[in-house]
Amino acid sequence: MKSFYVNPVGEIRVRGGEMLIELGKKYIPALKELNSFSHVNVLWWFDGFDTEEARSHLESPQPYKNAPDIIGVFATRSPVRPNPIALTTVQIFDIDFEEGVIQIAYIDADDRSPVLDLKPYTPSLDRVEQPQVPEWCKHWPKSIEESAVFDWGKEFNF
Repeated sequence: MKSFYVNPVGEIRVRGGEMLIELGKKYIPALKELNSFSHVNVLWWFDGFDTEEARSHLESPQPYKNAPDIIGVFATRSPVRPNPIALTTVQIFDIDFEEGVIQIAYIDADDRSPVLDLKPYTPSLDRVEQPQVPEWCKHWPKSIEESAVFDWGKEFNF
């Protein structure tokens, strides 16, 4: 298979309770009209898990309480995977077009995690009306909004 390189367009910044995406200066023009969207899909790098050992894991022992004993990493959102790429949909609060900074509601990334790309959330492409999920996670929230108040601590085995 062909290998390739990905260049970050920015990084996540976590400052107290504030979460931001800071873009490299050359990417600021790419923000034009993003403020017309309420949410953005953020592709970012789980850089804390970018090790040879983490990239070699293909199965995970029961990461969720009600899950099967072993789950393939492609059936999890784990950062331990062949390529530690993360995808998070976030709400946009504000965009500073001069500085290239997007203030967001929440992202499950560490401070200074590299941002690979941004894509606007559009229901026609990103929303599935009736997704099929395994029995062990059918009780999980059906939206980002519901997830904010869900007790995720009761779901994970880590």
